[in-house]
Amino acid sequence: MIVLVMVDGVRPDALDATPCPTFAAIRARGASTMQAQSVMPSVTLPCHMSIFHSVPPARHGITDNLYLPMARPVTGLVERLRHHGHRSAFIHNWEPLRDLNRPETLALSYYVEAPYTHQYDNEVAAQAARVIADGRHAFVFVYLGGVDVAGHAFGWMSPGYLEQLRHLDADLGTIVAALPADATLIVHADHGGHERTHGTASPDDMTIPWMAFGPGIRAGYTITEPVSLLDTAPTITHMLGIGPDAAWEGRAITEILI
Repeated sequence: MIVLVMVDGVRPDALDATPCPTFAAIRARGASTMQAQSVMPSVTLPCHMSIFHSVPPARHGITDNLYLPMARPVTGLVERLRHHGHRSAFIHNWEPLRDLNRPETLALSYYVEAPYTHQYDNEVAAQAARVIADGRHAFVFVYLGGVDVAGHAFGWMSPGYLEQLRHLDADLGTIVAALPADATLIVHADHGGHERTHGTASPDDMTIPWMAFGPGIRAGYTITEPVSLLDTAPTITHMLGIGPDAAWEGRAITEILI
């Protein structure tokens, strides 16, 4: 099982600016970089289209949070896994993510409208833990959106933003505790942010944390090669023993493997 947790809007420097014991434990147990790169525009839906299709926005055509079908479709990660007989689950609290996958390719889809409180991600984390524990899916995607919401409300790196990050760290801990011993966890952000926004080419918006741990992954290892959002899907297919789609432009991050 591979579990991908998306922590929307988390800047790398925020992980050192406030206590985040779950993130710290993941970095200690696995391989990570605090210099991974988003895509332009560094906006949530374009970023996720790039993560799941391993092509930049210039190729998939999504440049804001409004979904439009691709003029020249690219096979997505979930479709690729389905083709090879792998079940995928999606658990999230941002409804536009429903458009990331073609119909009838997910084995499980769970969306819940989040409360605008510190408990923003609690239900997603609890549901993710239940789905992970049942062991029926080769790939589980979990989206935690509360930190991005706090960034827009209070400003990136503000006390309110860092407080929400501490709550997200606890929710991430709920997910980690549910992982079976043979599972692989990948955690990264889609973009960072500055002031009360994001979407620019500034390092504050473009630089993101990327980390993974599990069987066969180096422990306490700092990734030296460049990492992009485009690399996540090829890395997941590589770990599951299947090749990437021919149209994908990212690469598998094999440096993290023992």
